[in-house]
Amino acid sequence: MKWWAYNGGVIRKFAFLIALAMNLPAIEPLPVKTGQLTNGMKVIVGEDRDIPNVAMYLFYKIGSRNEVPGKTGLAHFFEHMMFNGAKKYGPKMFDTVMEKNGGRNNAYTSEDLTVYTNFIPSSALEVTFDLEADRIRDLAIDPKMVESERGVVYSERRLSVDGNNLGTLNEQLGAAAFTAHPYQWSVIGWPSDIESWTLDDLRAHFKMGYAPNNCTLVVVGAASFEEVMGMAKKYLEPIPAQAPPPPVRTKEPEQKGERRVKIEKASQLPLLMTGYHVGDSRDPDYPVLTVIDALLTAGKSARLTTRMVDKEQLALQVQAENPMKLDPALFLFLIQPRSGIAPEKAEAVLYEELEKLKTTPVPARELDKARNLILAAFYQQLKTIAGKANLLGQYEIYFGGYDKLFGFDQRIAAVTAADVQRVAAKYFREQNRTVATLVPVKGEGK
Repeated sequence: MKWWAYNGGVIRKFAFLIALAMNLPAIEPLPVKTGQLTNGMKVIVGEDRDIPNVAMYLFYKIGSRNEVPGKTGLAHFFEHMMFNGAKKYGPKMFDTVMEKNGGRNNAYTSEDLTVYTNFIPSSALEVTFDLEADRIRDLAIDPKMVESERGVVYSERRLSVDGNNLGTLNEQLGAAAFTAHPYQWSVIGWPSDIESWTLDDLRAHFKMGYAPNNCTLVVVGAASFEEVMGMAKKYLEPIPAQAPPPPVRTKEPEQKGERRVKIEKASQLPLLMTGYHVGDSRDPDYPVLTVIDALLTAGKSARLTTRMVDKEQLALQVQAENPMKLDPALFLFLIQPRSGIAPEKAEAVLYEELEKLKTTPVPARELDKARNLILAAFYQQLKTIAGKANLLGQYEIYFGGYDKLFGFDQRIAAVTAADVQRVAAKYFREQNRTVATLVPVKGEGK
């Protein structure tokens, strides 16, 4: 279980339930208000004056799923380019101005989204709006800067994929598991595509992806709804809307048989990844898969951890991930076998444990423990204004509305042992899985 995979929670009722279940202090309710600019940008504001700071998140609904063969990696490239200067604030000034005003920033790109994050004192809110408006409206796509950043991105790919065993395995698993849908390529893009993007490619991607009508702005912290909307109307509303990204119509065909990938690479230890096709984040089975994730790998007493890491000492670690995705995705398992342990042995144990989920009802106490761990992870995220901002934006986009956040505890509580059996039998089938194994060979590197 990856704790960050559980990006969600309930701001009012959830905190109270967790406080009762785990003796944790309940957080204060966070009032949420929404508005929309005339250019189509949605604004979500949560006023929270516990500290005099603000978290501003801009969620652009564009990621690697919006790319096409030959132009992969563009979404990730723009995560870099958006910090390299515009009309009013030149190269590197975005960071400099923000730091002078006591703030910091970051960004991340996924298959579905590109998200920019600002953490600032409330006194820097207006200058941050000005900074964001400048780069949304007038980003400089300068040829020299493009070539410089192209080299940076290519170096990042060599470090995080080509020279990284986990990155290599993950990329090849996706390429094998998806034959039609754009989830088949990694967010960073294929090497030949990185080398060959044209300026026209970049301009088209920017116009399509960074239009205000393709963005959800979330502000949480020491700022009122009226303050935020006033600044949004002043700085962002004048930026014109654009045609949105074309819809992703491709649906991945049902997998009809197991697929296997074997990678021979210099490494001290083998690696094993297994992916099962599941639904998207709005699928009714999503909460059940979240509970299954927790049952198998959350905490030291989770099933896979107990058996594979502690009792039989087959693996150094076992992780699972039920990711948020706009389209049907993969439920993933990652196993790091111990030295001298054949990956096939660890793989066989994984399948045995999955079969147990199908055939034997989970005891009530174990199910309750899994639910508590999930909700505790939510609670931890909701302790910060950044966590709240991230959750509000993710629920708005992945689950069809930020208000879905408020019912998460009920959806998890409603998961039964029978649901676990049904969903495990539905997805964890041999015909529905793709297995990628990294086998160590002699050579330089790690």
